[in-house]
Amino acid sequence: MASPQNNAPISTTRLKQIATDACQTAIGSAEFYEHSKVEGWNSTIINAILRAVISESTPSGSQTPAHKYVVNSTIVQHLVPTSALNKPKGGSEAKADTPHISTSDGSNATATDGKPHVGRRGMHSATQAFWNEKTDGMWSFKYDGGEGKGMDVVISVIWIGI
Repeated sequence: MASPQNNAPISTTRLKQIATDACQTAIGSAEFYEHSKVEGWNSTIINAILRAVISESTPSGSQTPAHKYVVNSTIVQHLVPTSALNKPKGGSEAKADTPHISTSDGSNATATDGKPHVGRRGMHSATQAFWNEKTDGMWSFKYDGGEGKGMDVVISVIWIGI
């Protein structure tokens, strides 16, 4: 889902690596989506990306970068019962059977408990801007490492030439 940009202050290959590393640092050890931790995960992702793009795009011998940056991190929880992740629902005993996550691709979509269920939430996001196409731009990316943890992580980086 990474979108190409010819005017990016850092190559899109490097932006993808920066975003992947930031996401891995934030949610790599997480086993599943935990609402109480999402704010911290988003902060970790955003701060790591900002530090990296500012550091790597500041011209040599300059104190300030040539661009202003905006980083957005969106974490969306999948509609997956905790039983799908082998986590207890409230007691101390976790389910031992193998999780099965189903999406709404078929007419008989089921959740991990076997009941009819849509396995994921829908999300659509769009951004449009009026700016100088030679110096300004935007790049977006979906981190694949969140899929198995019951979440989607979508990152966008916007830069505006100073």
